[in-house]
Amino acid sequence: MIDRTPIKTLNLAVRYDMAELPWSRALAQLSGGLARPEATCFLGTVNAAGKPHAAGIGASWCDDDVYFVTGPAMRKARDLAENPACTISLRLEGIDLVLEGEAERTTDPAVLEKVAAIYRDGGWPAEVAGDAFTAPYSAPSAGPPPWYLYRFTTTSAVGVAHEEPHGATRWRFAPE
Repeated sequence: MIDRTPIKTLNLAVRYDMAELPWSRALAQLSGGLARPEATCFLGTVNAAGKPHAAGIGASWCDDDVYFVTGPAMRKARDLAENPACTISLRLEGIDLVLEGEAERTTDPAVLEKVAAIYRDGGWPAEVAGDAFTAPYSAPSAGPPPWYLYRFTTTSAVGVAHEEPHGATRWRFAPE
């Protein structure tokens, strides 16, 4: 859950005489912006050998958390099985965000149902099948079904506002 108060904030644009961005601005766009088709999201992972990988994802917002899916054989899932540390980079209305943290697969039936409903509301006909999702189609980068659901836990975030008021800020969060 990232709907909590940052424990540390750093103004990255102080040299430009720009004010620190409030976390509430980033959170408002994050919580309201992931359902929009124009929201661009990328997941960054690293494998055991240290080789980075980035892939577009269809992220969703549910109960103050970011969720995403991928097939178990896809590089994203293999990397996360070896190393759960990852980033999610988002272009939202007025602000770009890079979230740093860890992703963990969730198999909780209630969470699966809730997130599947969010995806359906957004136009993807996801259904729960056992401890994963299935649908007639998905993004090519997700691989074939079933698709595993991952919950992302944010430890820090960087926001760069590309609309007034401009600025750049890093927020750090206490571990859950």
